[in-house]
Amino acid sequence: MHDLAALLGPSGTASTSALGRSVDRTTVSRWLSSGRLVRLHPGWVTLSELAEDWTVRAHAAVGYTGGVLSHMSALAVHGLLDEPVTRLDVTVPADRRLRSGRRLRVYRSTRPCGAVRVSGLPVTSVARALVDTWGAAHRIRSMRGVDSVARDLVFRATRRGGATTAGIEAELAARPELPGRAALTELLGLVAAGSQSELEIRGLRDVLTVPGLPAPHLQYRVDLPGGPVRLDAAWPELKIAVEFDGAAFHGSLGARERDLRRDAALAALGWVVLRFGYRDVTRRPEVCRAQIAATYRHRLSIAPGRGIRTAEMPRPGAMPGR
Repeated sequence: MHDLAALLGPSGTASTSALGRSVDRTTVSRWLSSGRLVRLHPGWVTLSELAEDWTVRAHAAVGYTGGVLSHMSALAVHGLLDEPVTRLDVTVPADRRLRSGRRLRVYRSTRPCGAVRVSGLPVTSVARALVDTWGAAHRIRSMRGVDSVARDLVFRATRRGGATTAGIEAELAARPELPGRAALTELLGLVAAGSQSELEIRGLRDVLTVPGLPAPHLQYRVDLPGGPVRLDAAWPELKIAVEFDGAAFHGSLGARERDLRRDAALAALGWVVLRFGYRDVTRRPEVCRAQIAATYRHRLSIAPGRGIRTAEMPRPGAMPGR
């Protein structure tokens, strides 16, 4: 009695030719006919109970194609997707003539993929996967809403440190014909300036540009007793902070409690924190601007040496160094 799991190895999948070195072809065919083995790709099999396991399918895909996981599949392996997409993305050399299928999308590239190994799988770098995903999302026949997913992945990767704007720009420089290239260049500029979410971009555009006030510092660092924090926007000369509360990061009870603790620590150091949620930013930006202006003028009126004139401050829209 053969141990099929042992024959398939730690990846849970193997080629029929590899199995044929341990057992005869008739035995492999019998296992397939009985359902003990199932075929994932031509010449690649796994146990029936592992047929829907994403990691097993990923190993089978790269084994079958001889390529590397790319696009969203690579981003899933890098830990940037909450749930990996069902259809696997693989990039192969341009001379490989393999067809895409219902659960496998094959891309051909004339450029080296520069694969790295993550969790035992060959994958493209985060920067390469982001650029590839962006281009695929901006093709004419792409699914509706995928472009928004691609934008969110750029934020997520740069926020978590999986990629830098400089690294993504370097990858983009080699892709002059990438669909949506101008939009990605614009987004990277906003991220480099300090925006870490769509809400912050809206806030920068519609809320933080207040007539008569200097431009704020973005992602301003403050050292608190519990460790350093970064404020979405700040006027440190008057200790005014603005935080944009997106539901994805501030919707849970734990996140709200964390925000309250942080605000209390900032208040102990003399900071005032203005928090604006999604509805504030998108529906009432003028109210947000008015509150910022009123707070700024009040703090200026009570600040020591308040003889500083607004005219001496940076013009609105200028970005002070951090």
